[in-house]
Amino acid sequence: MHDRRIHSLAILAVLLALPVAGQAQAQTAPPQSTTLTIAGQPGEAPVVQVNGKSYVDVESLARITHGSLRFQGSQIVLTLPGAASTSGPSAPLPQKTPQLSQAFSSAEIEALTQIREWRAALVNAIENNYPVTDSWVARLRRSAEAKVQLAIAAVTTEPDRQTAQLLQTELTNMQQSSDQFVAMHTKANYIPPDSFEHNTLDDKILACSRALAAMAATKQYADEISCH
Repeated sequence: MHDRRIHSLAILAVLLALPVAGQAQAQTAPPQSTTLTIAGQPGEAPVVQVNGKSYVDVESLARITHGSLRFQGSQIVLTLPGAASTSGPSAPLPQKTPQLSQAFSSAEIEALTQIREWRAALVNAIENNYPVTDSWVARLRRSAEAKVQLAIAAVTTEPDRQTAQLLQTELTNMQQSSDQFVAMHTKANYIPPDSFEHNTLDDKILACSRALAAMAATKQYADEISCH
């Protein structure tokens, strides 16, 4: 196959006609050296004058416009920069997944720590047969409630709000577990040391605590069945 450049210059039917400033003189006039430049683009392309009309080589035009040529049978397709982006609908920009805010994540971790300390104190008291009274538990409860309220006050995003609801449920479940042990001590003045073994409510509290800690670490909300 002959060279594309020679082919495009030889056959005027596939050349792109462009008007040049100042009309070409009659065919009988002496040939003039004329070039085409495009404002804002470097480079120039030679212009050929035939029968009073001016023609420019499409490959030279593609070069100075930083475009590209594609040959399809008897057609030459010139693609200019930016043309492809307007040929179809724009792709939607990727949306960022909302995250837990830094302030809420920090407050959530402090609240979880306080709830864990409450549970750890109960475990220690029961395993060592210490009295589990309402007055003793009240101090632990107040500290945990205060930390949870601070976390709720730090809510600024939708994931914050959703996670805060799970944190509130974790506090409620811890309160329920604590109340059960206080009631057992009040009734019998004794709580079996193995009360935390195979304890469904306590298992739920531990699972929710781990899930909430993971959310704080990744700053991503994830619904957790154990926190309901």
